[in-house]
Amino acid sequence: QVQVVESGGGLVQPGGSLRVSCTASGFTWDSYAIGWFRQAPGKEREGVICIDSDDDIAYYEDSVKGRFTISRDVAKNTVYLEMNSLKPEETAVYYCATEPKGWEGHCYSDYVTLDYANWGQGTNVTVSS
Repeated sequence: QVQVVESGGGLVQPGGSLRVSCTASGFTWDSYAIGWFRQAPGKEREGVICIDSDDDIAYYEDSVKGRFTISRDVAKNTVYLEMNSLKPEETAVYYCATEPKGWEGHCYSDYVTLDYANWGQGTNVTVSS
């Protein structure tokens, strides 16, 4: 059974850092592109960043460039989102998901969020003093 679990969320002060994790079970996802998304209260889910099967990175959200990065640990079947210089407006539930069907390990900018698959339950990140 395929399962994706996000973890590592919590409360962090503005300007602080946090690393959240996304671990898969039931399949090996090193050949997949993996995306991180976030959904703030009252807002639609938006793409943040993607890592492809070659570990190249694509940013879906320009405002996180230079502050967020994504990485993959194949041995642990885990993808990480490292967030630095966090802002209060980045308070959200953070989700990871596997690439849409047919992407063959690539990240594409013209994505549809709900075409991503194997969503986890999300992890809460609160940026507040």
